[in-house]
Amino acid sequence: MTVPADSTVLAAVRRELPDTLYSCEQGFCGTCQQRVLEGEVDHRDELLTDGERDDSMLICVSRARGERLVLDM
Repeated sequence: MTVPADSTVLAAVRRELPDTLYSCEQGFCGTCQQRVLEGEVDHRDELLTDGERDDSMLICVSRARGERLVLDM
């Protein structure tokens, strides 16, 4: 799916998968954490450790650094 520049990954995913869990929408709680299978992430959260950032992201605030991300939804 394509995520518009004025949208979050979470909002785009919830249009297709409305039961996707989330809570704070600010990158603090971790409820929306998803595993990243491919692509580079622009992390904008305040929660994940460096180790967690290697293979996951908070889809409420973080973005793709490149053209494509593949998530394990």
